Amino acid sequence: MSKSAQPIALIDPPDGYNGWLMELKERIHTAQQRATLAVNRELIMLYWQIGRDILERQAEQGWGAKVIERLAHDLRSAFPNMKGFSRTNLMYMRAFAEAWREESIVQQAVGQLPWGHNLVLLDKLSTQEARIWYAQKAIENNWSRNVLVMQIETRLIERQGNAVSNFDQRLPKPDSDLARESIKDPYRFDFLGLTEEAQEREIEGALVKHVTQFLLELGAGFAFVGRQVLIQVGEEEFFIDLLFYHLKLRCYVVIELKADKFKPEHLGQLGFYMTAVDRQMKAKEDAVTIGLLLCKSKDKVVAEYALGDKSQPMGIAEYKLLESLPVPLQTQLPSIEDIERELQGFDGGDV
Repeated sequence: MSKSAQPIALIDPPDGYNGWLMELKERIHTAQQRATLAVNRELIMLYWQIGRDILERQAEQGWGAKVIERLAHDLRSAFPNMKGFSRTNLMYMRAFAEAWREESIVQQAVGQLPWGHNLVLLDKLSTQEARIWYAQKAIENNWSRNVLVMQIETRLIERQGNAVSNFDQRLPKPDSDLARESIKDPYRFDFLGLTEEAQEREIEGALVKHVTQFLLELGAGFAFVGRQVLIQVGEEEFFIDLLFYHLKLRCYVVIELKADKFKPEHLGQLGFYMTAVDRQMKAKEDAVTIGLLLCKSKDKVVAEYALGDKSQPMGIAEYKLLESLPVPLQTQLPSIEDIERELQGFDGGDV
């Protein structure tokens, strides 16, 4: 072995070295993230500018659609190693600029998302308000493109914060707002593959088996604690259907499943479990426990009445086991599958 290939003798780290190393690693990681975001913003801005130029020239000079095909040919010839200049992607750039007229787009949520996510927003949604809402949620929750598609197709915007609850009366702000936005109505459990005749224990078992999809449906912040969690009160044993901890609210969340229509007496059992969790499991720094009753169906007025005299923070929502997905809102542009085939897996986040 040559002298230059000799292994380097490392010294023992001096006092304070390990902490400094961790700090450096964090700085480098942060710098890498910022660099990636900066590259993505530049790409999004470039695509928007190309789309704007196409729009303006077609409007002012009467250029037809065939100019896009010619432009695609010339750009690919000029930049043979750069993906993203297909005719289909240029059409998306034009639609992108048409959807977002202001150049300040890079400061908005859509300007922080990869190009592939923006294609989903263009292809699946028809209003700017909906695109902004889903773009913000995608950033907050770090959704992949496939998860974004799923959330749009299951109409999350219509379900989030829609459950009947007493959070506004039983929790201080801003916790009440966050709690309300943390639950939905209805919950979609299509991924379980169960029929409407499924019983509570069968649904619980399937939810735990598919806990990753379950947590995705619950939303950001939920951490799974356990199923059929044992609590002992006096000389009797009781079992909580599903127990979670919410990392943002800093509290336990008790979930009770009912495979039938909501009845006011269901809240008594839920409240009992919440009291037990508060007295036996809740730490001093934890916030008060929240309860969520999931039932097959409910009368909204009955649910509101039942919550009226409850002192504990509770929500009531329905769940759906099998329901065909709504037909996605389509534009005149090609589908996501078409663009993926043409771009051969190109994602605007990769440059």
